[in-house]
Amino acid sequence: MQRLTSNNIGITQGSRVLFSDYIDDGPMWTGTGPREHRFEVEFEQAYAAIPNVMVSIAMWDSDTETNQRMDIAAENISEHSFDLVFRTWGDSRVARVRANWMVIGPLPNEDDWVLY
Repeated sequence: MQRLTSNNIGITQGSRVLFSDYIDDGPMWTGTGPREHRFEVEFEQAYAAIPNVMVSIAMWDSDTETNQRMDIAAENISEHSFDLVFRTWGDSRVARVRANWMVIGPLPNEDDWVLY
C-alpha cells in the first residue's frame, strides 16, 4: 500500500490506440510467436515519488479463428513516465488495441525540503 501524505495529489489519465496492424499487415496481425508493442507515456509534471499506475484494454479487435491471448502492463514506472506494454503470443492475431491508463501519486510541494 502506498500512503499519500501530501495535500498535492496528482491524477493523470489517458487513452491511446497502440497499433492498427490490420491496416498494413503488421506483426501483431500477421505474426506468430511472442510479439510486443511498447509506448512511453510521459507525465506533464513529474511526481514527487513513484506513482501508482493502472492500465487496461479499452478496445481490442482480434481474429476469431485463433486464440485470443493478450497481456497489458505498466513497466519502468518512474516519477516522469512509464512504459505501456502490450503483448500477445502463439497464433493470436490482433488487429488493433486501445489502452487506457490512470496514474495517482504525490506531487512536489513548495514546502518540501530537500536537505541532501
